[in-house]
Amino acid sequence: MRFIIANEFYQQMISTPGHTPDCYVRPGEYLHHMYIDGVKYAVAPAVLDCLAAAEEKGDQEAVAHLKLHKLHYEALLADAERTGTLTEDVTLLGDAPPTDEEALPATGNAYAPRVPAKWEDLGLELPYLFEMALRTIYTRGHVTGGELANAMAVPFAIINPVFQAMRKQSLIDIVAQRGNSGDASFVYAIKPPKGEDALRDALDKTTYVGPAPVPFADYVESVMAQTIKRLVVTRRSIRRAFEDLIITDEAFNEIGPAINSAQSIFFFGYPGNGKTSVAERITRLMGDAIYIPHAVEANGQVIKLFDPIQHTPVQDADQQDVTETILKRGTLFDQRFIRVKRPTIVVGGELTMPMLDLKYNEVGKYYEAPLQMKANGGIFMIDDFGRQQVRAMDLLNRWIVPLEKKYDYLNTVNGTKIEVPFDQLLIFSTNLDPHQLADEAFLRRIKFKIEIRDPDEAQYRRIWELVCKGRRVEFDPRGVDYLVQKWYKPTSRPFRMCQPRDILDQMMSIAKYNMERVNFSPDLIDAACATYFISDHKKDFGAKVRMD
Repeated sequence: MRFIIANEFYQQMISTPGHTPDCYVRPGEYLHHMYIDGVKYAVAPAVLDCLAAAEEKGDQEAVAHLKLHKLHYEALLADAERTGTLTEDVTLLGDAPPTDEEALPATGNAYAPRVPAKWEDLGLELPYLFEMALRTIYTRGHVTGGELANAMAVPFAIINPVFQAMRKQSLIDIVAQRGNSGDASFVYAIKPPKGEDALRDALDKTTYVGPAPVPFADYVESVMAQTIKRLVVTRRSIRRAFEDLIITDEAFNEIGPAINSAQSIFFFGYPGNGKTSVAERITRLMGDAIYIPHAVEANGQVIKLFDPIQHTPVQDADQQDVTETILKRGTLFDQRFIRVKRPTIVVGGELTMPMLDLKYNEVGKYYEAPLQMKANGGIFMIDDFGRQQVRAMDLLNRWIVPLEKKYDYLNTVNGTKIEVPFDQLLIFSTNLDPHQLADEAFLRRIKFKIEIRDPDEAQYRRIWELVCKGRRVEFDPRGVDYLVQKWYKPTSRPFRMCQPRDILDQMMSIAKYNMERVNFSPDLIDAACATYFISDHKKDFGAKVRMD
């Protein structure tokens, strides 16, 4: 709680336009708060004046609100008088303003997978490593020890004793030498008959080749060490992440706490107002990258986790070449992991229930991780919720356990259940009425329900400025005046966040066709709007379509 007691700030508050709705008892009534550098203060003189006005009007709701403020203020005032800290120079009572470190909290990820010192540190049984090596040699042909170690993403010095054990058991043999890198330059081949027999057994289990899987317990440890629960969003940091979007302070005050909760968010509102854009920019607040394994070993089964479509690898400027690192200089982290941006996985109408469970590859005999497992440490957004091929209630019921317990159960083909961490910000986005999609029991489990509202005219004009700047088109406010007067006000057409971008793109396409420069001429504006907006007049073209 922070109270300003200096009267000059009271005058500054009164003269400042555009206060957010949370500065009032009710939006626009009994102003008694102000923001300074993103920090909210109660203005003590305003509280007392507003309380007197509310009591005179008999406004009991306002009186209750302001009386509670007054009680807190009087307690702070009494404490300052008791401690002797109340002087003429004091302008603030209560908590001190946040420092720069508190206002812009660091988001760096200090976790890095431990580098194995011996093959036992890999967490995999020796026969399992034998099978991995045999499948890799079979797939790639004759390979050197260094190439084999690199393919398995394990330092050669760590895996070389495994190769020597395989030679002693007559599973592989040295057939040549390539280069002069010592043991790493020996070329290995499968040795019949024991090696061939062992290879058949290995292929019967799975045909997976690539980086050696990480034990499931190590994967769980990595998820917990990089949890999104450590993310802290403040009023200052959120503005930086959303600087290219027009967002009201009212929306910021809802979105920021929702992110800090690391729970679940339900965005709803009219289409075209940026629900998806808001979700995508939330990842900017996370700021750092995380480590995920290429594959996970669970109960003898391989689950491929890294997805080049859903995950974006991060290559630091000072990061060493992987091959050179593994062979010569040691590793900065366990190379069975890969460093990626915190994932943002967005699915829409294409989402089906099977996409949320392990997908078994019957040919390769391994599993592909479901979407929510790939989203751990980041954001999983279900866009256009309610328009999926599966019933909305069935989809909602699928999330009851993960939302409550923060873990999910996945089933293998043999009926084994795997308990997987559910560490992600789950976002639902819809332009349908939430009450039509979910009952009260489920909506209770979604902690934050946030309406993404239409912009007002001032915000709409500001969006035009940003869009023109991004498209390198000269902004002309007179053209926007014409657009609003002709295409919006006569029909009370609502403003949408996406419209300036879409209309300007239409104008640019038409200008190309006309072989002219893009400008805000009335002809160009009218031509773009005529093909963008649909007339309110209903027309019968002779065909019918069922929407149910």
